[in-house]
Amino acid sequence: MANAASHVSFLPPILTFCGAAAVAVPVFRFMGLSAVLGYLAAGVVIGPSGLGLVGDPEDIATVAELGVVLLLFIIGLELKLSHLWSMKRDIFGLGLAQLGLTALCLGTAALSLGFTPQASFVTGIALALSATAIALQMLGERNDLQTPYGQRSFAILLFQDISVVPILAILPLLATGTAAEGGSLLDRLLAVGETVAAIAAVVLVGRYGLNPFFRILARTGAREVMTAAALLVVLGAALLMDEVGLSMAMGAFLAGLLLAESNFRHQLEADIEPFRGILLGLFFMSVGMSINLGLVREQWVMLAIAAPTVILGKTILITLLERLFGSTWRESLRSGALLCTAGEFAFVLLPVATSLGLMAPEIAQPVTALAALTMLLGPIMSTLIERMLRNRHGSEAHPDLKGLHVQEGELSSRVLVIGFGRFGQIVNQVFLSQGIDATVIDRDVERIRDAGRFGLKVYYGDGTRLDVLRTAGAEKAEMICVCTDDPETTAKIVEIIHENFRNARSFVRAYDRIHAIELMKLEVDYQLREVFESAIVFGRVALEELGIAPETAGETANDVRKRDVARLVLQKEIGAMGGAELMVGAKIAPEPLAAPAKRAKALSSETRDILGEGVV
Repeated sequence: MANAASHVSFLPPILTFCGAAAVAVPVFRFMGLSAVLGYLAAGVVIGPSGLGLVGDPEDIATVAELGVVLLLFIIGLELKLSHLWSMKRDIFGLGLAQLGLTALCLGTAALSLGFTPQASFVTGIALALSATAIALQMLGERNDLQTPYGQRSFAILLFQDISVVPILAILPLLATGTAAEGGSLLDRLLAVGETVAAIAAVVLVGRYGLNPFFRILARTGAREVMTAAALLVVLGAALLMDEVGLSMAMGAFLAGLLLAESNFRHQLEADIEPFRGILLGLFFMSVGMSINLGLVREQWVMLAIAAPTVILGKTILITLLERLFGSTWRESLRSGALLCTAGEFAFVLLPVATSLGLMAPEIAQPVTALAALTMLLGPIMSTLIERMLRNRHGSEAHPDLKGLHVQEGELSSRVLVIGFGRFGQIVNQVFLSQGIDATVIDRDVERIRDAGRFGLKVYYGDGTRLDVLRTAGAEKAEMICVCTDDPETTAKIVEIIHENFRNARSFVRAYDRIHAIELMKLEVDYQLREVFESAIVFGRVALEELGIAPETAGETANDVRKRDVARLVLQKEIGAMGGAELMVGAKIAPEPLAAPAKRAKALSSETRDILGEGVV
């Protein structure tokens, strides 16, 4: 019995986390608030300062950090190097200005309160950083990552993440005594060499090794192997960066960025997404559990003043900076409210500074509580400001989209094409001839590679998976063209589209007449049998070659087309023999007297319009 008890001992904390999330997140969502707040509140309730259902938040901190790692990987997947380069002004200009000025203001405030210069520096930096996970989660919930304010907010966050490495390197230089000993010059040069080598390894493997690797795995058809490989890539890059002293999140971001051009990016994103969501929620809950309610009660006056001051101060400062960099007042305020919290790295910098003797524990603990409180209160203020701005602008729900230069990429495609066989290739050629750059997904690895030889971009993805369709941009597509050749696969995709992407028009390739009728019953917007039009054109040209006048041949072909379409509609209504008499050359036995009435009833106005008065 003892062995059995120890065997299931890991279940209570898992059930606690799942139960807390299942209760808190829906409640906050029903209230119109962010899911982030639900996770944070759940963490406070189940943590040591609440009900005490989880004893030590540090036990889950390491696992929870993987949520941030996976989030940065997915963000990297959605970017391209060319896009990142186009953002260099915002990343290194606006990002540097935000971090430098915010740290200066907050550090000066800390110094005026009696903190030592070293403690003031650490406090200013720790509170100047913003919560990447919270901001990106809220941008995703609002579907605003591609808007101007979303892009500028991301640029600031990216610069902050890049800055963590040099900040951690500077802290030992500020320390006194033995803590300041950073090793010999040779040791430091070796450390720099290891860092450069690690980055080069990730770049080379990502650039030249991952596509062939995933191509081999895709040929096996084992979906779980693709998922395992995706996790291997993300966690491997994160671990390598962590071993050389860099941020795990930056390692994952770099891996995602290198795979942004990969044919497998949509499939990878779909495989990673469930893990990201669960672990990111766990991270937010760990932040909530880290809030020491006893310390908050003891120093509630100071925290009640400091937390709103930091939140409002950062909001105002970021708003002014973004306005100087060309944003509108509305965009600037949305970004400022989004980035007003302290960041996740505050929980890394403060313990390091304490261990180096830069801060006394009695100072570091209140600052840590202050950082956690801003992460709890900041999203509330951001949500309130967002509601206020949207109510004020009324019908102008997304004015930020006006004049937005949509980056070249899949998420901005108006059309999603599923299947790149003979039929899909021709459809895509028609789109390209009019400058419509559709997103194309297919499961055939060899076909994807052949398309690449002609300069065409086709992504690996299973169109029967809802998560893959989402990551391929189905929610934003105006039209989804299903060009697969298997009727069962096509029907499954159509059902997913109609259930989840009702704003998109469904244009579907039908395998044969029976399949076309089934698609009509599924109420697709348009269907076409794969050989129908080619057979009509073939017959018309054959008539012309036999001496029939082109005008007569064209009218004959058009008549056959109208009869066939009308017959298809009748077959949908009354069965396989419906409209059989419309076939040219058909000899149908006389029908019972009741049949004409039934047939006339079945003839909808659409059918009569197709046939015309002379045929009916």
